[in-house]
Amino acid sequence: MSVNKSESEWQAVLSPEQFRVLRQKGTEAPGTGEYNKKFDDGVYHCGACNAPLYKSTTKFDSGCGWPAFFDAIPGAVRRNEDRTLGMVRTEIVCANCDSHLGHVFKGEGFKTPTDERHCVNSISLKFN
Repeated sequence: MSVNKSESEWQAVLSPEQFRVLRQKGTEAPGTGEYNKKFDDGVYHCGACNAPLYKSTTKFDSGCGWPAFFDAIPGAVRRNEDRTLGMVRTEIVCANCDSHLGHVFKGEGFKTPTDERHCVNSISLKFN
C-alpha cells in the first residue's frame, strides 16, 4: 500500500533534518549517522513510512561514511536517474512513499554478490 502525503503533511511528521534528507533529497554528513557502523541482525525500514527496505544480512562496511548495502528487499526501492552535481548518478527512493534514501554505485569492486553499493543516509532509515 503506497503512502501519498503532501509535503506539508510530511513536514508535520518528520524532524527538520529528516524532511531535508528524505523529502528534499539532502545528504547527511559522512560518518555522522547512527547506522554507519551498526551490524546487528534485523531489518532497516524507511524513516518516513516504515516500509521494510534492507535486511542486515546485505549490509557491509564500505568505508564510505554512510550505511552500505549490496541489495534491497525485492520491490522495496526504486531507482531514478539523478543529474544533479553535473554528473549522472542513480538515486534510490522508497518504493512505498518516494522518500530519498541515497544513491547506488556499481562496479566499485566490493566483494559482494551484486557489486553494488547502496549508499543510504542513516536518517532515511529506522532499524528494527
